[in-house]
Amino acid sequence: MATGAGRFAPSPSADLHIGNLRTAVLAWLFARSTGRRFLMRVDDLDDRTHADIAARQLDDLAAIGLTWDEPAQWQTAHPQRYHDVVAELADRGLLYECYCSRRDIQQAPRAPHAPQGAYPGTCRDLTDAARAARGEETGRPPALRLRTDVITYTVHDVLHGEYTGIVDDFVVRRGDGVAAYNLAVVVDDAAQGIDQVVRGDDLLASSPRQAYLARLLGHPEPVYAHVALVLNEDGARLAKRDGAVTLAEIGMPRALEQIAESLGFRATTLEGMLDEFDADRLPRHPWVYRPDS
Repeated sequence: MATGAGRFAPSPSADLHIGNLRTAVLAWLFARSTGRRFLMRVDDLDDRTHADIAARQLDDLAAIGLTWDEPAQWQTAHPQRYHDVVAELADRGLLYECYCSRRDIQQAPRAPHAPQGAYPGTCRDLTDAARAARGEETGRPPALRLRTDVITYTVHDVLHGEYTGIVDDFVVRRGDGVAAYNLAVVVDDAAQGIDQVVRGDDLLASSPRQAYLARLLGHPEPVYAHVALVLNEDGARLAKRDGAVTLAEIGMPRALEQIAESLGFRATTLEGMLDEFDADRLPRHPWVYRPDS
């Protein structure tokens, strides 16, 4: 049994749908089955997030029976936490200013061996004069990128095994001065004692960057478990346009029954699912959600 913590960290940009609720249930089951505490965090650094949506998300999570062991934390309450880490990385010479837009990155030439989707290093080795000129040319405040010394990094995932992904010079502070997701999530997890990260497998590709940064900052890498997503009948990620997908629309206890059925549990309560829980028996393929089923 572990002594750390697991967590669920929704971004309050929209009401939680059945897929989000399913992932939250799995995060709770992973934590409780391993003797960990379970924590809740509101990842609200994005400009598209809203406090009223966050309140509804927490209400829905409580309504399906989830319990967490400390009051929910909000990322926007901890700007100094991120500032201090950015300052530390800058003092170590590990950051540089970048003026590239998404379009610039997409159109930039790449070395033949460069991984697809990796930052091409446009601003990495600019002279001070060239950097100043780039700032004047773009008229944008710079983002800060991490100067990495690897191209890829390998993590171990409970459900996917060894996974090797791109670790480019990723952004740690956006041009508006706000901490980027890849930095904030690592810093928050370390600050909260979170050593188990359970989330949708669409985020698996981000785990090598985050594990690499955790190592740079002297934190142990968490135990990862990236769970299968919920898709609509067209095979796309579930969204509100797919009909009755939120807790308010589905209702309790039907929503919890659907989640239990999708995971192969006989029980339809959280306590019953915890008694049956075995990570090795979890489905590895997406659940296709049909609102009328």
